[in-house]
Amino acid sequence: MKRTLKTILIVSLSLGLLLNGCSPGSENPEPARATVGEIAPDFKLKNLEGKVVSLRSFENKPVLVNFWATWCGACLYEMPILEQIYEEWSEKGLVMLAINVGESPAKIQSFLKRYNFSIPVLLDTTETVARKYGVTGWPTTFLIDRDGVVQDRVIGAFPSKAELEKRLSKIIP
Repeated sequence: MKRTLKTILIVSLSLGLLLNGCSPGSENPEPARATVGEIAPDFKLKNLEGKVVSLRSFENKPVLVNFWATWCGACLYEMPILEQIYEEWSEKGLVMLAINVGESPAKIQSFLKRYNFSIPVLLDTTETVARKYGVTGWPTTFLIDRDGVVQDRVIGAFPSKAELEKRLSKIIP
């Protein structure tokens, strides 16, 4: 009986993290500024090679922007799904930008190497872009169409590749 209760508790907590994502615990979250139906705010961030990347440089392309952190269990769950989408959908024109929030390049590179991920990562070391987008929990994903308009905002991990592909149809016909 005790073991069954413990198992139920562990499964419930895991599902809660998966569906709700990880949160830094901000008591006064800023309102979302990247709003569905509006133009996505531009940003400029460095990638792991030190090159500055701007959202506007991907005009006329559908973009998936994912905010994440290495310490986030829901992010770790979702990363293999994002990796598969990146490998399969890049040739269809999808641009994927995985924005790591608040961590060092060395920590991120170690994480990517450990799990053999090749997703392009941008560094939001000061959390400026996450705040600009109104992100209050990790992972948070924005789907931006070819016109630069936010078509979807998803808080928490995608439960499956199929669910993410279904939502991608909003930005890739």
